[in-house]
Formats: sequence, structure tokens, C-alpha cells
Amino acid sequence: MHKPLPPARRLPRVLSTLALLAIVPLAAQAQAAYPDHKVRVIAPQGAGGGVDIMARSLAEELSKRLGQTFYVDNQGGAGGTIGATDTARAKPDGYTLMVAYVATHGTNPAVRKTPYDPVKSFTPIAMIGGTANVLLTSPALPVKTLPEFVAYAKAHGDTVSYGTSGNGTLNHLAMEEFKSEADFKDLPVPYKSMTEAQTDMIGGRVQSVFPGVAAGLAIIKSGKALPLAVTGDKRNPIIPDVPTFAEQGYPKMQALTWYGLVGPAGMPPAVTAKLNETVNDVLKSDAFLQRLRNLGVDPMAMTPQQFGDYIAHDIDTWKRVAHENNISLD
Repeated sequence: MHKPLPPARRLPRVLSTLALLAIVPLAAQAQAAYPDHKVRVIAPQGAGGGVDIMARSLAEELSKRLGQTFYVDNQGGAGGTIGATDTARAKPDGYTLMVAYVATHGTNPAVRKTPYDPVKSFTPIAMIGGTANVLLTSPALPVKTLPEFVAYAKAHGDTVSYGTSGNGTLNHLAMEEFKSEADFKDLPVPYKSMTEAQTDMIGGRVQSVFPGVAAGLAIIKSGKALPLAVTGDKRNPIIPDVPTFAEQGYPKMQALTWYGLVGPAGMPPAVTAKLNETVNDVLKSDAFLQRLRNLGVDPMAMTPQQFGDYIAHDIDTWKRVAHENNISLD
């Protein structure tokens, strides 16, 4: 039979127990009280871009549901690095968030050293959604299908080129992945924007481009571009008649321009959980889903853990592609 501890020795245990019991209601109170003032949502892109539109749409919905103002702070530049760095260095209290996307947490860290660690410097909160890339070629090119395009590229070797929105971007890395899988040569030509690359494809100066579906939609509808395949595991609802790469024998082509909500590393788990629950509720809203559809984006609800795993996998994918193709911007 154990002897009871003397009162003096029992006191530390009693105090420890009381302290632990106090933590639970305090954490619950923190979650219930959040947010109690304005929340900054960084959009690591200039006004009018896809990230900005996504950030503003999400901020509006979060403001409605959580009873405080979520406002957008545009911090474009360096492919999203400026905004991501500011987010990583912010106080992890839930009052500075960022709409991350494939550049800040996928392709940029794969091709250059960034001031932040895309995994360790952030708290993954919620995935929002992703949009496929679509391989476009000029109708003037003597091809009508993806197999014909691959055969043409193999037959014409180094004379075939494709336009990108810059070295190390998603459309650049994804095309290099396709070239490796299909075993053909195709010279990348970097432009300042995908719009410029598309203009030169229409003019015949490059043979193809690989934009996001929304970015390529106008020239598809106008008949100035022929869509051959989309990335991802299912067809895109905006252009449902265009088959996936996987349907045509190229299962590695899963590249997505994705968007998600993150905060600085070390955010309170209760706040992270509340934001995740709210974002996933937003993804059930018909009005918000229509906004996603307008951008060619499919909703992709995830837990914080699932989103964090997705980011880590995406970074690994693009690091591998960059390494295999000797792509580095450092």
C-alpha cells in the first residue's frame, strides 16, 4: 500500500494539474473569440491576377462567416516570394494569413533558394482548389491530336519550340515533365507573361503553350488555339471535351495551379482548426463555387494535415523535375 505524499510534496502536482485544467478552457476561449479584430490576407500577386481574385473572394466569405473584416494586402513581385516571406515572418496569431499557390509553395522553392522554407515556415490551414494546365497549339500546325503533336515534335527535333511565362514557372516545368515522359525535344522560349507567349504562338513564332485553363480559354473559344490535353486526374469542366494526358497514356501529367490558405508557422491549433472548418464550409457555397468555376478551379477540401502533405509532395515533384532537367535560377 502506497503511503500518501506529504502536503509539501503534493503541492507541485496539484498546481500542475490545475494549470493543465486551465489550458483547455483557455484554448476553447481563444478559438471562440477568434477573430476579435481585422485579419490581413496577403495576396502574393498584383491586383487582378488569379491569386488576387481568389484572395478577395475568400476574404469576403470569411468576413461574412466569422464576423470580422478579412482584408486583402497585395504583395506582388518575385513570383510571390515577397508576400510569402512577409507571411512567414509575421506573428503566428491568426491575424496574418496568405493565399498560397503553386509558385510560392511548389515551383519557386524547386528552382531557387527562397528566404523561407515552404514547409517549416508556414502553418497549412486549408486547400481551396486547383485548375489544370492545357496544352495548346496553333491550328496552323499540321496536328489535331496529342499523339500527332508528339510525332510532329519527334520528327522536327530542335526546330520545335514552346512559349512559357518565364523560366522555372509551372508551365515551364510541367512541359519539361511531358517532354521527358513522351521522349521528344521542344525548346522553351521564356516570355514576360503567358499572354505574350500565346500571342507569339498565334503568330507562328512558337508551336505551343501550356497555360492554365482559364488563361487559355479566350484563344480556345476564338479558334486561335487547339487544345490537345489537360493535366490532372479528370477532365476540366470548362473544356470537358478535351481529354486528360492520363487518358492518352501520360499518367505523370498531374500539374495543377492550386490555391490554399496558410499562416506563419506556430499558429494556435484551435485557430487553425476554426479557419479550416470555415474555409471548407465556404467550399460548399454555390456562389463561391461559381467564382471558382469562372477561374477554371475545382474545389479541393482538405484537413490541415492533408494540405501540408500535398504541399510537401508538390515541392518534391517539382524539385525532381528541375533536377532532372538542370533548371535552376540561383
